[in-house]
Amino acid sequence: MNVQGKMLLALDQGTTSTRAIRFDAALAPRATAQRELAQHYPAPGWVEHEPEDIFRDSLAVLRHAMAGCAPADIAGIGITNQRETVVLWDRASGRALHRAIVWQDRRTADACSQLRTGGHEAMVNAKTGLLLDPYFSATKLAWLLDNIAGARAQAERGELAFGTVDCFLLWRLTGGAVHATDATNAARTMLFNIVQGDWDDGLLRLFNIPRALLPEVRDCAADFGETTLLGGRIAIRGMAGDQHAATLGQACFAPGMLKSTYGTGCFCLLNTGAEPVFSQNRLLTTLAWQLGGRRTYALEGAIFVAGAAVQWLRDGLGIIATASEAGDLAAQADPAQSVYLVPGFVGLGAPWWDAEARGAIFGLTRNAGRAELARAALEAVAYQTKDLLDAMRADWPGMGETVLRVDGGMTASDFTMQFLADLLGAPVDRPTVMETTALGAAYLAGMQAGLLPGPEQAATHWRLDRRFQPQMAREDAQRKHAGWRDAVQRTLTR
Repeated sequence: MNVQGKMLLALDQGTTSTRAIRFDAALAPRATAQRELAQHYPAPGWVEHEPEDIFRDSLAVLRHAMAGCAPADIAGIGITNQRETVVLWDRASGRALHRAIVWQDRRTADACSQLRTGGHEAMVNAKTGLLLDPYFSATKLAWLLDNIAGARAQAERGELAFGTVDCFLLWRLTGGAVHATDATNAARTMLFNIVQGDWDDGLLRLFNIPRALLPEVRDCAADFGETTLLGGRIAIRGMAGDQHAATLGQACFAPGMLKSTYGTGCFCLLNTGAEPVFSQNRLLTTLAWQLGGRRTYALEGAIFVAGAAVQWLRDGLGIIATASEAGDLAAQADPAQSVYLVPGFVGLGAPWWDAEARGAIFGLTRNAGRAELARAALEAVAYQTKDLLDAMRADWPGMGETVLRVDGGMTASDFTMQFLADLLGAPVDRPTVMETTALGAAYLAGMQAGLLPGPEQAATHWRLDRRFQPQMAREDAQRKHAGWRDAVQRTLTR
């Protein structure tokens, strides 16, 4: 097809908002639309989203981002999404049977503990690269089947469909014509064998999941059907989980390249190439992407709370009015105060994986106030990132010198990025386009459309905005990190 002058549309469905960005053929953003997503907390440790809200918002932002364009101007849509969140819906109506259970949700912690006690974690890890934790989709899906009246029988009869958010959106955008996901999202369900590249019968038996529920798994750049809901026919050509799309958007195409995304949570991915590296330090082994049937692997560290801690300062404590105020407030903190916030609001992720840990604040004195709490919340992001990079170096000695590429909303804070560079003792690179998740989704769609080259040919879409160089004395950084590690140890339950 003739793709000259074509535009690309990226749908980025995240945990706290849904956005669409229209990019030109050079991957420069031309229009953006965003809506916040309501969070539901029906019980302690439970987090849910309304699937109809997700779909309604997705259509709205796509239409807004397309303003002034005809469907014929769009070469393709790329979809990226919050990953492990589970949706179960009726194939006939397309309606969800229950609110989506979000990746942060901890209701299946006991089920994971029982499986771990039963000696199943080594097998699960060898096949999926994941650990037995409620973060992932399998136990969430099993919970839905066991707690919705009649759902398991319906699933066995093939009347229901399961998917992560990308899959649900694809189904609805294509009018139920396509039930598919991509390999990166499949890899986060704990049902997909990342070595063999297929759903795993042994895992399906372990979690008691009927195969009839499962979508087809495709490459990240592939033909995913088309939608007619945006004024005409538009092809959907790319799909990847948010952290994998961000890795592509950050052009981390070579083994050893590293990116970290700071949104609601924080996720570091290290490209390890064509062979999986299985962690000895409780990191995750995952797919970076799958293109042309070839899998590229990554080590991943997942932090559950990053920007969510700033939201807590705003919504829970009321000490800031907007998230952007946190950095300026933190810069006013008394440097003599050593306040640590361990943000275990929904447990702790890598490398601790303690679902029962809860948040705590250490080092409070009478002189500690709003500024010190803001600083502690922002510094916690850097401390957790340091823990992840230390574990990555131990797992993969070939990592070498680190330059960390960063993206996500928190990277707008110069205070946070400078402290991150100081603590890591390494450069931190912030790109000109910080919404790299959407950029990666657009890149996949453009590559599938023939508009853009594959990663082996070019990485020209990445541009540096600012490099933060470490300025803190190493002994000071080490002392601060030691205080953090002591605080974390005091919160762990196992």
